[in-house]
Amino acid sequence: MKFKRVLALSMACMLGIATLAGCGKTPTGGTTSDGPMGLDTGATFEEDQIIDYTMFIAMPGSEINDGNEIQQLIAEKTGVRVKETWLTGQTAAEAVGSILASGELPDFIDGGDGMMQLYDAGVLVPWDDYIEKYPNIKELYSDVEWESFRQDDGHIYWANIFTNTYGESQATSHNDEAFWIQCRVLEWDGYPEIKTLDQYFDLLTRYAEANPTMEDGTPVIPYTMLCEDWRYFCIENAPEFLAGYPNDGSVIVDVDNMKIVDYNTIPEAKEYFSILNREYNNGIIDKEFGTQTYDEYIAKLSTGRVLGMCDQWWDFAYTVNDIFIQQNLDDIGCNYVPLGLTLEEGKEQMWHIYGDTLNNSSGVGVTTSCADPDRAFQFLNDLLDQEIHDLRFWGVEGVDYLVDENGMYYKTPEMRDQWADSSYQASHRCVYSYLPQWLGTSRDGKNAMQPQEQESEFFAGLAEPLVNCFEAYGAHGYPDMVGSVEKELGPWFPMYSYSNAMTTATPGGVAWTRMGETKHEWLPKVVMASTADFESTWNSYMEAYASCKPEDFIAEMQEELERRASVGQ
Repeated sequence: MKFKRVLALSMACMLGIATLAGCGKTPTGGTTSDGPMGLDTGATFEEDQIIDYTMFIAMPGSEINDGNEIQQLIAEKTGVRVKETWLTGQTAAEAVGSILASGELPDFIDGGDGMMQLYDAGVLVPWDDYIEKYPNIKELYSDVEWESFRQDDGHIYWANIFTNTYGESQATSHNDEAFWIQCRVLEWDGYPEIKTLDQYFDLLTRYAEANPTMEDGTPVIPYTMLCEDWRYFCIENAPEFLAGYPNDGSVIVDVDNMKIVDYNTIPEAKEYFSILNREYNNGIIDKEFGTQTYDEYIAKLSTGRVLGMCDQWWDFAYTVNDIFIQQNLDDIGCNYVPLGLTLEEGKEQMWHIYGDTLNNSSGVGVTTSCADPDRAFQFLNDLLDQEIHDLRFWGVEGVDYLVDENGMYYKTPEMRDQWADSSYQASHRCVYSYLPQWLGTSRDGKNAMQPQEQESEFFAGLAEPLVNCFEAYGAHGYPDMVGSVEKELGPWFPMYSYSNAMTTATPGGVAWTRMGETKHEWLPKVVMASTADFESTWNSYMEAYASCKPEDFIAEMQEELERRASVGQ
C-alpha cells in the first residue's frame, strides 16, 4: 500500500452569527497556500466575494438545494461555490458530445468515459503547473503516479479522485464488485459458508420458496441484473473473478506467462452463463433484467424485494442504503453483504483489492471556459484541507458529529438518521463527491477521513441484523465477508485504465467497441434462451464475437501490458 502523508463549528456559525474561522476576523478577498495543508485558516469571504463555478458529472446524482448550509460554509471559507449538475437520460459519451456541440462548457467536468472526447477537442486546462503550485493536489499521487495521467501531448488534464488513501488504511467497506446477498437471507439459513455460485443460487432459491413475499405481500425477486449502457459490467465481467483473477476490467493478466487472456472465451465464462441460463429458466432471475434502466434497477433494490445481485458497491449502496434506513428496511435485514464467489470450492479469489487502485482513464478536469483556472485549482487544493474535508464528509461539529475526550469523532443515532435523510442531504450536506478527497486516516492521526471507515462509527451505525451477520462470520467489515487473498499486484494493474481510454483510431479500439456492442446484444439472449437452446445460442454468440476481431484488441492490450511491466506505468 502506498503511504500518503478541527473544525469546531456551532449552529450559530452556520446561521451567520459568527465567521467560519472565528469571530472578529476581517474577511479577505482571497486565500493563499499557507503551509502543507494549503488553506489560510483565518480567511473568510463575504457573499459578494464568492465565485460561483459550475460542474458537470457524467454519472446520475442528486442536486443539492441552493443555499445548502455546508456548501455555504465551504464557500465562506474558500471563496468558491460549485453548482453541480448530473447525467440524466444519456450515456456519458452522448452527454459530453452534447456539451461540446453546444459550446457551453462548465468550469469543472468529470466526463467519465468521455474524457478523451474532451481531450481531443482541446477544451481541458493542463494541470502541470498547478500540481507543483498546490501541495494538497500534488500529495494525491506520487510523481510516478502523476506521470501515468500524462497524455500524448505531454500534459496532464485530469485526476481521478477516488481510492486515494492518506496515512494508514481504515477500510471497512468493499467498494468493488461482488455477488451481494441480503443479510436476512444468510440469517435464515443459519449463516452458512457460501463459496460457489451454485451454493449462492441454491440459497436464494430456498429462501424465496420459503419466503415468497415481503411483509406487505409484494413478491420478492431472488436475483436481478443490470445490462444498461456501460453498467452491463454487472452481467458480463464476473468470469474474471470467478476464475480467481482481480478486476483488470477488460482482460485477465496471466502473471505466470505475462500474457493477456480474453475472459469472454474462457471455460469459466460459458459455465457462468450456463448457470445464469439455468436460473433464469427456473424463475430465479428477474424477467425484466434485460430491459430495465438504471433508475428502475435502483428503485427495485430500494424496495428490499431483491435478495441478490452482482454489482459494484458504489453503483447502488450510496442511494439504496439511505433509503433502507428511512424505510426501516435495514431493521429487517435487507442490507446487502458481499460474497467472493468462485465456480469451484477451495479456489482462491481476488474480488477485493487491498490498497489503492489507480484508474488514470478518467477524473475531474478544469475546462478552458473557466475564467480563472488558477482560482479553480486553488479551490481543488482547499477542498483537501482537513478542516474543509471534515465539513464535507463528517459535517458540522455539534450538529452532525461529536468529539469525545480522546478526540475521536462519533455520531448519535439521531445524527446518523438525519445524515441519511434525503431532505437533510439536499439542504445541509455537501460532499462534492466528484472532487478531490481522501480515504484513510485524518491528519490528526486518529480519525478516519470519512465516517464509513471509522470502525467504531461503522459498527455503531449498522442495523442489528447486519451486526449479527458480521459477528456470525467473525468479520470486522465488508472486506472480511469477501475473504479475498491478499497479493501484490503489478504496475500494470488495472488494465481497464487503458481500455477505457481506447478510441476507434486503432484496430484494437475498433474491435473493443464492436465487442461491447456484441456482448450487449447477445448476453441477455444467452441468459434468456430456453434450456434446450443454450448451447446453440452460446455458439451463435461466440461466432458473432469472433467476427469482432477480438485478437486485435488483445494484441494492443498485450503491448500495453508489456509497456507497463517495463516502465512501472
